[in-house]
This record gives sequence, C-alpha cells and structure tokens, in this order.
Amino acid sequence: MHAHWTEKAVVQPDDNIESPLKPGLLRMTRMAKSFDGQRVLHDVDFDLRAGEVHVLAGENGAGKSTLIKILGGVHRPDHGEIRIHRRDGGATGGPVRFRSPREATAGGVAIIYQELSLVPAMSVSDNVFLGRERSAGGWMHHDEQRSETTRVLRRLGLRLDARTIADSLPISIQQMIEIAKALSRNADIIVMDEPTSALNEPEVERLFETIAELKSQGCGIIYITHKLEEVYRIADRITVLRDGHWVTTAPARDMPASLLIRHMVGRDLPEQPSDAGAAVPVNGEVRLALDDVTVRSAEKDKKPLVAGMSFDVQAGEIVGLAGLQGSGNSDLLLGLFGAYGRRVAGTIHIDGLPYRSTSPRRAIRRGIALVTNDRKRTGLVLGMCVTANTSLASLPRVSPCGWLLRSTEARLARQTLDTLHLRAASLSQDVATLSGGNQQKVVLAKWLSTRPRVLLLDEPTRGVDVGAKQEIYQLMREWRSAGHAMVLITSEIPELLMMSDRIIVMHRGRAAAVFKRGEATQERILHAAMGGD
Repeated sequence: MHAHWTEKAVVQPDDNIESPLKPGLLRMTRMAKSFDGQRVLHDVDFDLRAGEVHVLAGENGAGKSTLIKILGGVHRPDHGEIRIHRRDGGATGGPVRFRSPREATAGGVAIIYQELSLVPAMSVSDNVFLGRERSAGGWMHHDEQRSETTRVLRRLGLRLDARTIADSLPISIQQMIEIAKALSRNADIIVMDEPTSALNEPEVERLFETIAELKSQGCGIIYITHKLEEVYRIADRITVLRDGHWVTTAPARDMPASLLIRHMVGRDLPEQPSDAGAAVPVNGEVRLALDDVTVRSAEKDKKPLVAGMSFDVQAGEIVGLAGLQGSGNSDLLLGLFGAYGRRVAGTIHIDGLPYRSTSPRRAIRRGIALVTNDRKRTGLVLGMCVTANTSLASLPRVSPCGWLLRSTEARLARQTLDTLHLRAASLSQDVATLSGGNQQKVVLAKWLSTRPRVLLLDEPTRGVDVGAKQEIYQLMREWRSAGHAMVLITSEIPELLMMSDRIIVMHRGRAAAVFKRGEATQERILHAAMGGD
C-alpha cells in the first residue's frame, strides 16, 4: 500500500493550535493517567483543527482509549490541560476539565465508542436522546424526538422506524445508531473509535460521505482505526501513541504505511510471506460435515435464517463464509455451536460421528469453539478478571470434582496468554479494563484453553491492531498445520482472500457461490453476496 511514497521526516505538532486555514478546536497538553499505580499515559500532547480528520493510531494498549475517555469525561487525568474552542464562540479556549460524559457533551464533544453503549430494551429514538430527553411539564416530547431521530438516520442512509427496539436490530445497524447519537448532538468535536468494525461496504461508504459533510461544516473528527486503507483514505493528520507515550504527529501524506507501522510497533514487521495464505495440503480427513442444515427463525411465520447449507471442512483447511449483513453466515455458526438449540435441522458430523447442536456445552465437549463477533456481549464476562475469563470454557480442567484449583487455573491462563502477547498489568485485573484488542486476545485464549478441533471464527481480528492481526494470522496458520478445521467470517475481504482455502458466499440464508483459491476476487464475492448470478 502506497509503495510509491518516500519516507519523509516526520514533523512535530504545531506549537500554535490556531491556523489561518483551519482554526484549532482542541488542545490536550501533557495528559497523564495511571490505574492501580500503573502509568498508562505519559504526558501526551494532542490537538485537533476545524475541518480535519486526525487519526489517532497505535497498537492495542497504546493509550488511545484512555486519552479519548479523558476527553469524554469518563476518566479524570492525573495532570494535564484541555483547551476547547467552540465554533459558535461558546468557549474561548480556556482550560476545561470534564467531570462526566454529560459535561463533555455540553462542551461540544461526542464520542462513538468501539463497544456499543445502547440500552437494548429501549427504542432507537430513546437511545439517541438518552440523557438529554426533550420534555415540558413532566411530559416527554416523543414525537419530536422520533422526528429528529428519523432525520439523522436518513442522513446516514437508514430508513428505520425510530420506535424499533434496539436489541432487535443487527450489530451493524446498532453501530449506525451509535453514530446517529453523536450526529444528533451537533458536536464540534466527534471521536470515532473503530466506527466501521461492524459495517458492510455500502454503510462504510455512507459514513465516509457523512464525515466529509461534517468536515465541510467545520467539525473536527478524531478517528481511531486499525484498517490502513481507512487511514489513508480519510486522514489529514496522524498521531501515533506507543506504550502510553506520544511518538509523532504528521500529515498523512508524509507518513507512508511502512513508517506508520514502524512508529506503532517500535520495529519493522516481518514481510508477509508470499505464500502466507496459500492453500496447504489437507489430509482428506473430514473434521466437520454439514448436509442440508437449516436454522429456523424464532418466529414461526418467518423464513429460516439459514436454509439447506451443505459443505465439508477438512483437517488443516480454512473455509471462508462471506456474505452481507443478514446473509445468515453468523447464524450458521451460532447454530452449529448450539446457541439456537433445537431450531437447527439437518445432518452434522464431527470427525465422522453424528452431532446434534442442541447446546454450547455439547459443542465444547465435541471440540467446537466459537469466537463470536461481539466480545463485549457474548465473548467475555466483563466484571470478571482475565484469568477467570480465560478458564471459563474449560472449567472441568481446572476444577476436578467441583473444586476450583486456582494455581492450575492461573497456570493455564498464563501459558495460553503468553502465546498471544497479552498486554495487561496483571491477570487478576478485570477484563473490562483492557483495551478492545487485548480483550479479543482473552477471547481467543479462552477457546484455545479448550483444545478445540473445529474453530468457528466470526470476525476474529475485529478491533485488533496491525501487529496483533499478524499474530492472529500466524496462529491460524499454526492451527491449520496442526490439523484443525476452521470456518472464518470476516468483513475485510482482503483478509478473507488471504486466509481462506475455499470461500462460500451466502445470500439470504443460502449458498450463492463457492470459490476455490485463485478463483475468488473481491468483485466476484460482492457480486454473489448481493444476489448476482
């Protein structure tokens, strides 16, 4: 990517936040923060100008989330200064310190966090206006809120009833609602933390159009992403953090991808082997076999979520499952794992023996592991520590006769997490305190601890930085060499093409196309996923 660029000297941040072309909106100076005596931010400087996208880059655990949570009033810094200029002149740039998210919102800051923060049982409009409800005389102005919500959703290309309950919507739509919440606040400073992680390609395009519109109105956008193609498509400037320290700030045009990665990881990543994703010989032993598998909807009169899926996965093979939102690929994996109970019909064999996917417990016992696409809701127990989460799916190994052997549990967690290079102050800290990418490593560790033979991977690299992605790819190659069978779902088509030995494209619950390695292209996959012949 961008191989034609030359690596230029990286410029320092401007001393003067004001610019004759782009006035400054934000300056954060010498921001520092510690948790339990562990310093996670070391005197970090950051600034944002009107009408720009400033990408905040760094590996998971670099301090990005902590910095934006200070800006958003979630955390209070140990020391440092924040100055904000409002487009309407409501603030003159004097020091501010937000003591709550409500104060940050009032100060013109809106943050779209990587992890969804919707209240599942509430409607779309109630979520959009949560904490700033419109009322008079004790009566809520529901119609006014719904009308405003509908207007903002249509700005994002969504035609959706604002009365819809949030939890009934797909993850990608819930992500768009999070974006709508930020837009409805008319903020000057908008922080987007991995906003495209759950979006399909048309939704990403619409988001980028909205970002261009916000820039033209003088908003400043702080954008966090681990997708290099997004960085170089929308960034005006890039700031890199590493291990809680500011590393550099430069215009995007002056920081080619190779230099950006070097700043992020502190070293050059090894070149991707030319045959990294090449098909490897399989031994012909079928690990997973599906014949006419159907996953019924919970509602009797609705079409099945998955209908008539038949395919095999051999030992040492990665089969990619492509498809747009609603195609049924995630539902198929959940069905195989037993999450839908007896709503799964058809014939399934594991290592040649019949298998009924009636419960996750049965799936785990038969050597099936599922990495779900939502680690916060279905991958982890956020109130538990790292060690407890790691052993959660393999309790029989660490609690014989019902007695938990904590030393055995700790040893299992440490051995598994060492292979994933987890960044954590302690394995006894709550998993909720980790960065998103390190949380994903704990999810992987949990399933590795079960010694699976079939791995169902739904977005395994979502929210994971460049270096960690390479580590996960290497793990997948090792699993393949060890004879594991894998089914992979990823919204990043280059990743799908690189890692899959075969690709099955799903459309409306059915297989629309099957491609061998070398036959698949991004265009052919998207064409089939959209129902093309």
